[in-house]
Amino acid sequence: MLSIQTNIMKKIHKVLITGFCLLSPVFIACGNNDNDVNSPGSVSKEVAVTVTPASLNPDYNAQTIDLTVTSDADWAIRTEASWISLRPSGGVKNETVAVKITVEANKEMDSRTAVLNIISGNKTVKSVEVVQGYAMNAYASSNSMMFGGEAAEKELTITSNGDWTLTSDSQWLSANPSKGGAGDSLVKISVETNSGEDTREGTLQLVCGESVSTIKVSQLNYNVTAPEGYSLVWSDEFNYEGKPSSDWVIENQPAGWVNNELQTYTSREIDGKLTLEVKDGFLHINCFKGSDGKIYSGRMNAKPSTGWTHGYIEARINLPSGKGTWPAFWMMPSNVDWGSDPWPHCGEIDIMEEVGVNPNYVSSSLHTGKYNHTMNTQKTHEMYLPGAEGEFHTYAIEWTEDAITTYVDGKVQLTATRASMGSDHESWPFNRAFYPILNLAWGGDWGGWNGVNENALPITMMVDYVRIFQKQ
Repeated sequence: MLSIQTNIMKKIHKVLITGFCLLSPVFIACGNNDNDVNSPGSVSKEVAVTVTPASLNPDYNAQTIDLTVTSDADWAIRTEASWISLRPSGGVKNETVAVKITVEANKEMDSRTAVLNIISGNKTVKSVEVVQGYAMNAYASSNSMMFGGEAAEKELTITSNGDWTLTSDSQWLSANPSKGGAGDSLVKISVETNSGEDTREGTLQLVCGESVSTIKVSQLNYNVTAPEGYSLVWSDEFNYEGKPSSDWVIENQPAGWVNNELQTYTSREIDGKLTLEVKDGFLHINCFKGSDGKIYSGRMNAKPSTGWTHGYIEARINLPSGKGTWPAFWMMPSNVDWGSDPWPHCGEIDIMEEVGVNPNYVSSSLHTGKYNHTMNTQKTHEMYLPGAEGEFHTYAIEWTEDAITTYVDGKVQLTATRASMGSDHESWPFNRAFYPILNLAWGGDWGGWNGVNENALPITMMVDYVRIFQKQ
């Protein structure tokens, strides 16, 4: 009798529990729920799926692979990998479907993995792993390098996932080390002095497995020449590192200081960057927008307190591009009494100017009390110079007691004489000491006459050297 009562109580208990699970407004998991989504890789007991092949292992190339799917229920195929596309994206029960699995080329330095999930209802009923291989590859931190004319050395970083070699096609160009393995490797690229008359070109070939890439190396010539009778009295070859030498006085001036220009000239570091820095054998005049919204750039004067009177003066310069740029290589007189001898009466010599709104047109100008742009009487000449923006060119002046001639790559740009302009101070104030100036302005009366494009920033004006020769 006790046994019968016990069994009856067990049955009543089971009915009560079942009823509670069915009637309760709060979801309670009572036993297995067949609607749960299985984890990737699990197979439903209710849906039979056949997938061929069971996994995919494409190589690093872009390609399309067939994946055959048969299921006894409707299904869909999904993946979260952005480098894989699937067509078609599903099928119906009892139908064999060839899904086109298209993978993009793997340009990474290692293999990559993705999962294809086959879903029926809201269950993942099968997962297929895709493991794409990678190519042996190496790349350099730069695919081009520029050197000044003197013997020099620069660093290059090689990143690779395998063994690599770096070979030169020129005797004057070398790499050390010339081979290495996986990871990041620091390589020193060296050039000998280029005593020729022209820029020379060489290449470094980087090989890793089937990967082959080329690094182009250009070296300017190192040939100190001047007209007959002149000797070098001062130069800056910018073959050191850091800020410009003490021979240069750097301007610190606010925006609008001259010509309504938009830049602030500063010698300070702004957001971790310098407007004037010497590195890799060149002077870099950098113009950029700071985090405070201001435009910063650099301007520097060579020995402004003494300057030089007459001579042959030359610089090799690579100009930036962009609407709003206004780079210049020019001269102003030393120790001027601005009260008694203001601009333009004091004189100004513009060896080279260019504005990005009119790219690759370089000009030379002279300004005096009688001849200046405020009266549209300045002595000026402009020439089109292909590659002025982005390539190095030589800008020079021969300045004597009676004449001034400017040159672009040895070709005459502007010629003016005291005889033709006049001997008085208002006409020819050029028989006293002047000093060279290098600057990169932004906007202003000329550089910004048609607006500026801040998307061009940051920009850099590069200078290989400045040399001053005088007759002895």
